[in-house]
Amino acid sequence: MNVSLFQAGAALNANSRWQEVIADNLASSSVPGYKKQQLSMAAVQAGLMPSSSLSAGNSPQMFVLPKATTTTNFTGGEMKSTGVSTDVAVEGKGFFVVQLPDGTTGYTRDGEFQINSRGRLATKEGYPVLRQDGPAQIPVQLNPHDATPMTISASGDITQGASSKGKLALAEFNKPGLLTQISASYFVAQNPGLQTQTATSKVRQGYLETSNSSTVMEMASLMTAMRGFEANQHVIQIQDDRLGKTIADLGNPA
Repeated sequence: MNVSLFQAGAALNANSRWQEVIADNLASSSVPGYKKQQLSMAAVQAGLMPSSSLSAGNSPQMFVLPKATTTTNFTGGEMKSTGVSTDVAVEGKGFFVVQLPDGTTGYTRDGEFQINSRGRLATKEGYPVLRQDGPAQIPVQLNPHDATPMTISASGDITQGASSKGKLALAEFNKPGLLTQISASYFVAQNPGLQTQTATSKVRQGYLETSNSSTVMEMASLMTAMRGFEANQHVIQIQDDRLGKTIADLGNPA
């Protein structure tokens, strides 16, 4: 077996996946509260199948690494003042709680909200934003006939004029890395290892959290990934030429 071909093939696979992740980060860099994806790659010696993966009596075999895995970087973005009363940002590790179209609960850091025709506070996709109602969580309902602007305190208490409209529901988790990302802005809690914690985060009305994805850094990473891809393509070409020459020479002893 030609070890170099397997190593280069694994590197091509990883660099291709890296470029996909960078493209996603660049495309979502303008989404408020977006959390960038990071690539994780495992290293193995010369492309050999780890001994722990082999059954008794089998010798090491060559293989190409499976696709590299991605993880979400939950580092907070910068706070950007918008002056819009329905824009809200989270300070801390919390997430806004919303109701997804299928009735399940979703979590987001994108606080670019709006008030819909029914007087409900909703995301720009139209998902109702939830508030605490005892142990339950229900949509935030405002009075559409009241021209008084909505105010939200640092603790999440919502008022419209002299009327209280409840408290924004915020969720925090013991291991946010276990959240399942379903779009650029939304996560769901499907992993049984996730546990909710008492929320200590604060909110800031009139602000939005920017994406933690840097366009400059992503472009630099893209150049690195492309150079790595090209280098390994060159390695494969060299090995292919060498094998072709070897076969030709061995097939023609004269």
